[in-house]
Amino acid sequence: MTTQAGRENAFRRLAKSKFRSRFHLCADDRQYIAEKGMETIRRHCEDFVRTRLALATPPNDGRQTPMRGHPVFLAQHACACCCRGCMEKWWKVPKGTPIPPARQSRIVDFLLAWIEKEYERGQESGVRGLGGR
Repeated sequence: MTTQAGRENAFRRLAKSKFRSRFHLCADDRQYIAEKGMETIRRHCEDFVRTRLALATPPNDGRQTPMRGHPVFLAQHACACCCRGCMEKWWKVPKGTPIPPARQSRIVDFLLAWIEKEYERGQESGVRGLGGR
């Protein structure tokens, strides 16, 4: 997930999943991103990953990430970074161990790459997705 080629390969794998591929930013999500800016979205993403995902045993694991309401939540589901079960299944991150800061940073970069890709795709085509506020 660290190189552009690695990210593109990961995106191709995720696109083959019927569940993961159904998540897209909606117009409200794109508007939120435009209003807040990517630096704010990055800070939100870092906070969500640190507090909801990186702990060895996150509270409500498996249910801690809503399906809508923030662009990062959509990215987490689309990228299989929504709970420790998905992280273990898709990315071989073992449950029961904390995610170190360097790996958290790579996860954030990956989620933001998905958000940027979706933002551009939506701007070009006017696509509506599962987002919503």
